[in-house]
Amino acid sequence: MQKPHLIEFPKLGASDIGYISVGEANGLIPFSVERTFWTYFTPESIVRGRHAHHATEQVLVAVAGRIIVTTEMPDGEIQTFVLESPHVGVYVPPNAWHTMQYSHTAVQLVFASTRYNEQDYIRQYENFRQVWGQQ
Repeated sequence: MQKPHLIEFPKLGASDIGYISVGEANGLIPFSVERTFWTYFTPESIVRGRHAHHATEQVLVAVAGRIIVTTEMPDGEIQTFVLESPHVGVYVPPNAWHTMQYSHTAVQLVFASTRYNEQDYIRQYENFRQVWGQQ
């Protein structure tokens, strides 16, 4: 079972001309991307996420601002990742409960391994613990 971990994308360019970072399936992104979405203008007092997925894998990137991502695995292991560089993302595997808190200027880009399917979501923490055998 994969665990959440940071992914550092190439940072190509220089300060005088700007930078580009690239992520490709079967490269640094460990899955084929089926869906891409982004969040922005999220108030700092809001905690988003608060769910896990049965099957979906994701890579989260703060393309602007700062995002604090907290993950919890079925065995209870909790990790916190601070994303504040647009060339660094965090891999979130299926079965990882995760939350995100944003600076007001944060823009989060998400690469997902599946298309949206409400049945893939575990939205109640108690259900997450039951599904993964940690009652």
